[in-house]
Amino acid sequence: MFKSLKEKLKGVSKGLGSRVDKAVISENEVEAEETLPRDLQNGPETQPVTKTDDTVLDTADGGIDEEEESYLPEIKETGEDTQKTKKGLFGFAKKDKSETGEDKPKKTGFGSKLKVLITEREILLSEKDISEPLEELEISLLENDVAFDAANEIIEQMKTQLIGQKRKIRTSSEEFVTEALRNALLNVLGEGFSLTDYIDTHEKPVKVLFTGVNGAGKTTTIAKVAHYLKKNGYSVVIGSGDTFRAGANEQMKTHAERVGVKVISHQEGADPSAVLFDAVSYAKAHNIDVVLADTAGRFHNRTNLMNQLDKIRRVINPDIVAYVDEAVAGNDAVIRSVEFNNTVGTDVVVLTKADMDTKGGAAISITYTIKKPVMFLGVGQGYDDVIPFEPQKLVDELLGDDE
Repeated sequence: MFKSLKEKLKGVSKGLGSRVDKAVISENEVEAEETLPRDLQNGPETQPVTKTDDTVLDTADGGIDEEEESYLPEIKETGEDTQKTKKGLFGFAKKDKSETGEDKPKKTGFGSKLKVLITEREILLSEKDISEPLEELEISLLENDVAFDAANEIIEQMKTQLIGQKRKIRTSSEEFVTEALRNALLNVLGEGFSLTDYIDTHEKPVKVLFTGVNGAGKTTTIAKVAHYLKKNGYSVVIGSGDTFRAGANEQMKTHAERVGVKVISHQEGADPSAVLFDAVSYAKAHNIDVVLADTAGRFHNRTNLMNQLDKIRRVINPDIVAYVDEAVAGNDAVIRSVEFNNTVGTDVVVLTKADMDTKGGAAISITYTIKKPVMFLGVGQGYDDVIPFEPQKLVDELLGDDE
């Protein structure tokens, strides 16, 4: 599932990781820098100064220590106060801090700054370091049906986490970058939605209204969700509200018999609002946990059918409105989800045929665009082939190693 997107993301992670490697100075280079005298690291001080006998030179400022004294020239007398001057290894006089009464600030040259970075195992990246790989990432996302706004948000999240930030490196550079990409994807995908958790914490029956376009797989999806809920110990009734399509009632009854749940239906052409009202009434009378309400497939530009959905909502007052579309529809699914959300409202999304989708862009794009979570993914033809959508697991699959 989402094989193409997975391959692209792994390639970009490696590319960014290599840029991080180039931005980090190797530890050997820093150690070589440390062996140079401070006079050469920070530049010589040419102002001659004197030193009293009882003054100890500050070795942190590039002065001398006891081991260096044996290599020094003789101490010379200077002036009436018989002050003495010691010279450093390279003949430059060192100023006594006691003369001015002030502590001279320690110089932190470029080499010492690098030492701090590598000692603490940190890096500091600029936008230039990662601009090219981030452009490749954006192109890869767009090629895999991630909507422009969603792709742009992921890129901005990556910039925030990488550019100008000091980060400790406890793992490889590729893993460091992958973690930033993981966080960006999770921020875009949100927290997800658990139907079972919702049922457990709300008054029953919980009413779930399924909407969507023609041929997206609503009827089959409802049967799969009914099977999933029954396996998890919940009682379910289905309202066959698709009274428009020929054979819809028979199809739903066949599915319901196979998964072992009750169906409430009327004759073809009946008012779908009346059918679903009866389904809710039946659930209340028989202490049923969940009502799954089917509706006829419709496109957002069919005003009369969209108005019918609005009437259904007013009659049964659903707890959850689930928009169903195909994952393989890509950006078309995103556009339709926006229209349905604007017209009748959407609480969650169900994507069918996810097992056939190599790109994965629809799941990312819809969630970000309409700010609604994906509830289920359809991943096959069997009744067991519906899985709760969990953003953490999806990102782990996209960024994880191949088995």
